[in-house]
Amino acid sequence: MGRAPETTSKGLGSAAGIPGGGRLPETAAVLAVRRAVRDWLTRYGRSGSERRAVAVGLSGGADSLALTAAAVAEAPAVDALVIDHRLQPGSDVVAAEATTRALALGCRSARVLEVEVGAAGGLEAAARRARYSALDAARDGLPVLLGHTLDDQAETVLLGLARGSGGRSIQGMAAYTEPWGRPLLGVRRETTRQLCADLGMSPHDDPHNVTPDFTRVRLRLEALPLLEQILGGGVAPALARTAEQLREDGAVLDALAAELLHSASDGRTLVIETLATAPAALRKRAIRAWLLANGGKALTAKHLRAVDDLVIAWRGQGGVAIGGGSQGTRLVAGREHGRLTLRLE
Repeated sequence: MGRAPETTSKGLGSAAGIPGGGRLPETAAVLAVRRAVRDWLTRYGRSGSERRAVAVGLSGGADSLALTAAAVAEAPAVDALVIDHRLQPGSDVVAAEATTRALALGCRSARVLEVEVGAAGGLEAAARRARYSALDAARDGLPVLLGHTLDDQAETVLLGLARGSGGRSIQGMAAYTEPWGRPLLGVRRETTRQLCADLGMSPHDDPHNVTPDFTRVRLRLEALPLLEQILGGGVAPALARTAEQLREDGAVLDALAAELLHSASDGRTLVIETLATAPAALRKRAIRAWLLANGGKALTAKHLRAVDDLVIAWRGQGGVAIGGGSQGTRLVAGREHGRLTLRLE
């Protein structure tokens, strides 16, 4: 991963490029985005009684530009982190323009982070991994705000529904999963574009966002508009509400599952009898938490069902290999003497 030199706002002035001599106009779009960021900072962005500085992942698109503008107005300091995936000709120019805009909006600093995008798991997944890794390495201990909107949340819920991995997969994105903050999950994409128009900014439109090769793009351009037409509108907000309700329910179930895990734990193993008599929703959550805590990685619904069968449907079957371990070894869950065990093979 390469990194361009850091640029600061010294000498530019925080008022540069902002209408009204440095004050954001009080349009409906500006107020909506500022309110969302202010609410997020009030809930998550404090150190003691003071609001913290934040970093913002800035692509130059409408969502992240709107988020940056509002964050500058609401947070004590903002550092812009601009990812250059280097997947398209001229991406360096787009990144440079994004840093210039960030400083014009009043960011304390702006940096371009060049990343190498691999091929594992497809282009979308590989770019996401590279992006998050670079942001995490560059954030200097600050929470990183991301420009995901209500529309992105709706797309995420539909993708999770298609995977069929249970309630957790359709809980969508959380407003805060350290260090990632998403203040705009209640804001529509049209609002962020309007904010940019109100500030006289022309956001960058990534060609990948309209390329039908990507599943999320087809959901955005084909599936969701069709659902809106068939169901008479309101689909995206309804999906976002569903995700929020499921996250609330999931938090309660996770807390109860943690109690079950504590009761069933016998050091590194779990007592089968304690697990088998628990409700399925709690048992599976407890097993999942146990696997993750002991080195499990990239767990799928298939993995979890197979391990759960060792508890409730055991017919002498052998162990279940799951993601984890190290090079040349694999992590295997098994059943021995009334205990659920993990071993490296």
